[in-house]
Amino acid sequence: MILIDQHTKQIMEGCKVRAFDAGLRFGNETLEYIVTNSDLIELSPKHMIPTLYDYWLQDIQVLRGKGEYDIYPNNPFETVINTRPAISFYNDNNPDWLNVMIFYHVLAHIDFFQNNKFFSKTWDYDFKEKALTEKRIVARLRSQHGREVDYVIEFARGIDNLIGYFSDLDNTEDYQLLNLPSKVDYYFNTFLQAEKTVSMKFFLEEVEKYNSISANSPEEKDEIFFSKIVKKHPEFDAFYKKGKFVMASKNKPDLLQFIMRESKVLNEENNMWKQSIIEIVRDTSLYFSPQIRTKTMNEGWASYWHEKLFMLDDRIKGHEIAFARINAKVTSINHIGLNPYAIGWRLFMQIKEMADQEKYSYAYNKIMDIEDRKKFDNGSNLGNDFIFHVRENYCDSTFLNRFIDQDFVDKYKLMVVGQRINTVKNVKEYYVKSRKASEYKKMMMESLYHPPFIKFEKDENGALKLYHLFEGKELYRDYIKNTLIGLEYLWGNEVILETTEIDWEEIKKQKSEKLEPKYQKVLYRVKNKKVTKQKLT
Repeated sequence: MILIDQHTKQIMEGCKVRAFDAGLRFGNETLEYIVTNSDLIELSPKHMIPTLYDYWLQDIQVLRGKGEYDIYPNNPFETVINTRPAISFYNDNNPDWLNVMIFYHVLAHIDFFQNNKFFSKTWDYDFKEKALTEKRIVARLRSQHGREVDYVIEFARGIDNLIGYFSDLDNTEDYQLLNLPSKVDYYFNTFLQAEKTVSMKFFLEEVEKYNSISANSPEEKDEIFFSKIVKKHPEFDAFYKKGKFVMASKNKPDLLQFIMRESKVLNEENNMWKQSIIEIVRDTSLYFSPQIRTKTMNEGWASYWHEKLFMLDDRIKGHEIAFARINAKVTSINHIGLNPYAIGWRLFMQIKEMADQEKYSYAYNKIMDIEDRKKFDNGSNLGNDFIFHVRENYCDSTFLNRFIDQDFVDKYKLMVVGQRINTVKNVKEYYVKSRKASEYKKMMMESLYHPPFIKFEKDENGALKLYHLFEGKELYRDYIKNTLIGLEYLWGNEVILETTEIDWEEIKKQKSEKLEPKYQKVLYRVKNKKVTKQKLT
């Protein structure tokens, strides 16, 4: 790995001037390195920062990357890291015209890192230098405590997705608790209509059921009605209660902080060093959290600007066809699977076009006639300002939820693809399941990063009790056992997890062709490294 030469650096500096003139904003100092194609495919944000602490799992991932490259050699273009200064890595065999395209892509990434508010906590310090200090701490502790350091790292990393990212991002002193509606109001007005989007027929049937129970058992109507609802929708209680817990005080610790504060073992004098390791893991996870929460936006933003600025650059004349070929590969729409480059890029183009015509206005939203909506154009030409506003204030969840609509889905012929088994031909078939914007948006939203919501407390016996608020997706069972053993090591006492899982035994008992999902609350316990599991009635 070496720095790019002066000729290539001059190309980058020329790209900076043009990008800045177009409105992108970023620090003037950047570092660019040249690596081989094989090395580049092994790199990821957590491995290419030379100052980041190392751990044994990294060696496995590097070996896996080498194996993948030997079997499926490909040509990744670049990787960029949100540090001060920003660091980026490039192939060692790129021609100059391709570097022009890639540099614009990288500069747009840097602009996103340094201006999107979800990265605001990464602006306060130089992570590269902080990571160097942390790496030295880990190295010193390894010399004193050996491989136990790696146990602490790996066990802490097993729950580093449960950090309080949004409470850490918030700058206010505390939140106000939400005034939650009654269960009945929430069920009919929010859960059925917003969460489940049921048909009007089903909605009216549910209203009739509730009214019938109210007439026969007015005092126990809610208890009887919701006992049936929870059996059918075990996630209902979690959805209803989640708002209250999410809006809890900012000062409430996340799980890693709670363990550091409440674990008797970690607070023993000879074990205090373990808290330093856990804090390093937590800080690193917080630093990289905004990247996973803005992947579609970030890649879409970079793709939008590399295409726009490349086509305006007089240095690439004669390479337009080659650029079009590569750009088509990068931004092609996958009907099976999702390409964040493709969706993000097209959304930013759509947003600019809509804003230029003032189609996000109240006047446009009032129009019901489809032909009049097509002709509407107030010519505000505010699209460029608006996409910069979106870049600054949105993350993937708000971006996709706000801007994916039926016009967008129709324009780019997007669809939700389903799978089924053809028993006659003995093959798996793909079919168009839906072309509705609501279904496509739902598919996109379900693909986003969404760690489980876990409540936790210390019980009267000193055990760590975890409550998984079920939201329709069960925990990944293959990870539960090892994660709980790791938690017991950190906590120093029994750990109990209450969660909800699919009850396959009950499903197998069904005789109808259309199987209904059945769920069961289960309790995991770990004591002395032995994990037991029991069903709850």
